[in-house]
Amino acid sequence: MSLFKKIFGAADDAADDKNPETSPYTQEQQLPVDELFMTNFKKNGGKFLYCDTVGELHEQFINVLEENDWFECEALCFEPKLFPLLDENKLAHDKPQNPKFILATCESLVADEGSILFSSNQIKQNKPNELPDNMVIYATTSQILANKTECLKYIKKRYDKAYPTNITAIKYFEKAKEEDFLHYGSVAKNLYLLLLEDL
Repeated sequence: MSLFKKIFGAADDAADDKNPETSPYTQEQQLPVDELFMTNFKKNGGKFLYCDTVGELHEQFINVLEENDWFECEALCFEPKLFPLLDENKLAHDKPQNPKFILATCESLVADEGSILFSSNQIKQNKPNELPDNMVIYATTSQILANKTECLKYIKKRYDKAYPTNITAIKYFEKAKEEDFLHYGSVAKNLYLLLLEDL
């Protein structure tokens, strides 16, 4: 290697650090949205279970039940399309008094912050702190969107005029070791995401 190349190559490397396209500080932002979501979701303490098929999703759901000893308990669920999953595992869901977990879908998965966006379609008018501490969420890979702006556009397009209410995101999936102003007012949930590949 010539001396000039060493000198100018080093200068180019230094310039690369300042270039936002190649800077390691923005490397996370350059990830595909699915990888970005996974990275941020895990960083927030979420538990992620990838499923290729609906059969695999059912198996993973049983694994979650076994891991937490949630068989023959009560579960909260507001979505009739998910009732069969609870019924086949003998989980009571009709007006539960003391549900161990909530089973729900979501509106979308927010990649840039690793959060999950819900609406009244999944959680009715409940606030996150009114829901059980444990959550099992069923979502698909096509629901992963880059940011909340895209998520809200998607909701607007999807529901045309009958917009859902109570749109809220849950971002923290484990108790913060040190409380700081970023966690103020947030509710940590023990959350399992069953993600079905549909793309």
